[in-house]
Amino acid sequence: MAQRRLRVGVLGGGSWGTTVAHVLAGRSPTTLWARDPEVVSEINERGMNSRYLAGLRLNRNLRATASMAEAVAEADVLIMGVPSQAMRETARNAARHVRAWVPVISLAKGFENGTGLRMTEVIGQELPGHPLGVLTGPNLAREIVDGLAAASVLAMEDAVIVEQLQRLFRSGMFRVYSNLDLVGSELGGALKNVFAIAAGMGDGLGAGINTRSALLTRSIAEMTRLGVALGGNPETFAGLAGLGDLITTCTSPQSRNRTVGFELGTGRKLEDIVKSMNQVAEGVKSCGPIYELAREHKIEVPIITEVYKVIHEGRSPRAAFRGLLRRGARSEAEPG
Repeated sequence: MAQRRLRVGVLGGGSWGTTVAHVLAGRSPTTLWARDPEVVSEINERGMNSRYLAGLRLNRNLRATASMAEAVAEADVLIMGVPSQAMRETARNAARHVRAWVPVISLAKGFENGTGLRMTEVIGQELPGHPLGVLTGPNLAREIVDGLAAASVLAMEDAVIVEQLQRLFRSGMFRVYSNLDLVGSELGGALKNVFAIAAGMGDGLGAGINTRSALLTRSIAEMTRLGVALGGNPETFAGLAGLGDLITTCTSPQSRNRTVGFELGTGRKLEDIVKSMNQVAEGVKSCGPIYELAREHKIEVPIITEVYKVIHEGRSPRAAFRGLLRRGARSEAEPG
C-alpha cells in the first residue's frame, strides 16, 4: 500500500519561504501562508511571487493562503520562513492550530533581539514538545527556483526524524544533507550574515580581492571560535552550514547582507539602505545579540566587533577596516 504523502505548511511568503514551498510542492501537498493578500492571490492565480521572485514561475501545485489556520491545522510538517524578529509572534499564533508532535523546521538565520536566543530556541518556547530543526546552507533563492544545482543542510537532534525529512526536502537539483548538530548548523547560518556585511563594506570601499580573501579566511576562524564556544561542533563550520554559506553570502550580489555592507562602504546611511530594501538583512538585527554573546563568553571577535561599531555606534566602514588592519600580526592560530 502506498505511503501517504506528508502535508506541509510553510509560514512566510518572502523569497526563501516561497522557494522552499516551491521545492516541497513538487513532492508533497504544500500550503504557503503569507500576510499580504496580493502575494497570496498572485501565487494562486498566476503561479508567481513578483514581489520577491520577479519573473520566476513557481510549482503549479503550490497553494497560498492568508489564513494561518488553513496552512497549519492539517500540516504534518511545519516550516517557519519568517524573519527572526517575527519568529516568536508567528510561532505563538501557529501554536493555536498545530497538531501535537509535528516537526517544526526554521529557515531563519538570526538571533532574537533582547534574549539572544537562536530561532529554534524561540520556537521551542512557543511550541514545546515539537521536534525542531533548521534548513540552512549556501542557498540563493532565485537560483533554486530557476532550477540550478544547490546543496543544503537539514539539521535536527533526532536521527530518525531528520532521515525521514531529508527525503522530503531533497528534490531534483536541490541536494539536502543531514546533520545532527542543530546548534552549530543554526549558528553558522546566523553568524555568516555579520561577516557578509563586513565583506560588503570592503567591496564598497574598493578594498580588492586579496582583502576579501583574507577577510573570509579570518571570518571562518572567528565563526568557528565563537560557534564552538556556543555549543557547535567545529566540523560543522567547515561544511555547508558554515564555510559554504559564508562564501555565498559574502560574494554574491544577491546577498542582502553583503548589499547592506556594500552600500555602507559607498557612504550611504544605514537607515536609508534598510528603508530601500523590500526584504530583511538579518545581519543588521543579529549583530547586537551576537556581539553580546561573544562578550558574555569572553571570545575575541574583531570582525564582528567592527561591524557592531558601524551598525550601532556610527563608526565609518573605512575606520572599521583600518581598525582591523592595525591589529598586530600574530600566529594564524590566534584570534584576530
